[in-house]
Amino acid sequence: MKRVITYGTYDLLHYGHINLLQRARALGDYLIVALSTDEFNLLKNKNCYFSFEKRAKLLEAIRYVDLVIPESAWEQKVEDINLYKIDIFVIGDDWKGKFDYLKKYCEVVYLERTPEISTTQIKEALSIKA
Repeated sequence: MKRVITYGTYDLLHYGHINLLQRARALGDYLIVALSTDEFNLLKNKNCYFSFEKRAKLLEAIRYVDLVIPESAWEQKVEDINLYKIDIFVIGDDWKGKFDYLKKYCEVVYLERTPEISTTQIKEALSIKA
């Protein structure tokens, strides 16, 4: 079984997120989503509209997602890759090159983002502080 992992905040879930999750899942047989906790988002200066629990519940309802785990620190990626026996690490191409150091543990794939949609765009359109 080929295992895939991706990371993100997934606030204000939209079709760009779904596109990424669908393409990530297509790379393997089992998709794990490491979801940024509320506390970790605060460290990243991100203000989420939905709580971790609500964002996790939304992700768990998506057929492409097999498991949702909490992401509480940048440094946990290597530990997650080893713990969950990950074959492929997937992230949006806006992070291109930033996670190449993980190539010694698994394959690293940068997927093209859906260009016309983002949570930032939604928040700006709704005048929500990001």
